[in-house]
Amino acid sequence: MKEQFRQHIEQTSPISEETFDYIFTFFKAKKIRKNSIIIDNGDLVSHEFWVSKGCLKASYILEDGKEKIIRFAVEDWWVSDYDAYFKNKPATLTIESLEDCEVLVLSFNDREKLCKEIPEMSYFFRKKIEGAYAAFQKRLVSMLSNDARQHYEIFTQQYPMLIGRLPKSIIASYLGITRETLSRISNTPL
Repeated sequence: MKEQFRQHIEQTSPISEETFDYIFTFFKAKKIRKNSIIIDNGDLVSHEFWVSKGCLKASYILEDGKEKIIRFAVEDWWVSDYDAYFKNKPATLTIESLEDCEVLVLSFNDREKLCKEIPEMSYFFRKKIEGAYAAFQKRLVSMLSNDARQHYEIFTQQYPMLIGRLPKSIIASYLGITRETLSRISNTPL
């Protein structure tokens, strides 16, 4: 996990071995069993998670009890309820493991300390936030302007590693369509 994480950081911000060893002391390794909730609606959120192995989902529960999946996090992705994490307020999302997972956990205070002490980490986290913001904007525009078939095509292009890995009901929730609609469009040639 340590070498995988170093490679992840160095894709964005090269660092020395000594600096990386110091950075790594701020992270706690954790194993998460399938179907475990690591952040629940209403929790105070003081940590973010980097996924070494497995898949997590971040979802929002509507008043009628229906779940809307906001995003996934697989290997080399970060996840938290960032509105709660950055603003020190209760979570509105639930983050749950869809598979057995191995993650590195970073507290908000440790993230702030790393960014103050190590310019490369400040740059690294800024680039990650920029990428996430751009991806969310792209997804929102897609949801507003495309039909179910186009949503599915974009999903298969952007996240081929999730096809076959996740149940169709989970993918359908993420796409904002029914399981039946997903079955129909996924069985029709692209």
